[in-house]
Amino acid sequence: MEQDFLIQEITRAESNKKARKVLETKYQKPLWREYLETAVIALVAAIILRIFVVSAYRVSSSSMEDTIFEGDYIFVNKLAYDFGNDPQPGDIIVFKYPNNPEKHYIKRITATGADVVQIADKVVYVNEEVAEIPPGSKQTDKRNIPGDLSFRDNFGPYNVPIDQYFVMGDNRDDSRDSRFWGSVPRENILGKAVFVYWSWTPGDAPAWEFPYIIETVQWVGYGLFNFPSHIRWERLGSAL
Repeated sequence: MEQDFLIQEITRAESNKKARKVLETKYQKPLWREYLETAVIALVAAIILRIFVVSAYRVSSSSMEDTIFEGDYIFVNKLAYDFGNDPQPGDIIVFKYPNNPEKHYIKRITATGADVVQIADKVVYVNEEVAEIPPGSKQTDKRNIPGDLSFRDNFGPYNVPIDQYFVMGDNRDDSRDSRFWGSVPRENILGKAVFVYWSWTPGDAPAWEFPYIIETVQWVGYGLFNFPSHIRWERLGSAL
């Protein structure tokens, strides 16, 4: 009897094992479906990040050199100034240009609301103290233009309004910034620049014209021909 009982138990266990195997085989997802689901999840996550967390921008001017170069592609943290965090002097921000909100600019914050800014012979003062000079900033023009001709080298004193920010480009002699069009309201700030994820030396790239068919082919050829010589490898991943 005991032997018969053992044989029955073994037979039942083997049957259960076979049944599980059949079920696993029956309900196993096809490989294409697993790839598709993974791609959909990744796409949804990327869209959520793009909408709520980060934005990607291509820099199209030299006003922030030698910190950010024309042709740099940067990530911007859209949540940097939420949850009680305020923009600080030294932060590099992307914002809606006050005179035309359709345009997005990138500059460095020099002073905040209630500060007094003055520039004398290219030296920037905030509250009568020399402002910190960013490591990547530069001045390329030896001329010192009087304040009655231009606000570039001699400016102010200017009282920054509350909840607004005085911004300047690191390329001090070649930047249109708060010296010329005023401060940036808090609500215009889109986020804080975080790092460079791609950098491409500008060149004679093909223009885009409707219907874009020929231009698409030209762009593919342009990219293949100039890869990798136009990539600024040393800038990839550079923190800002």
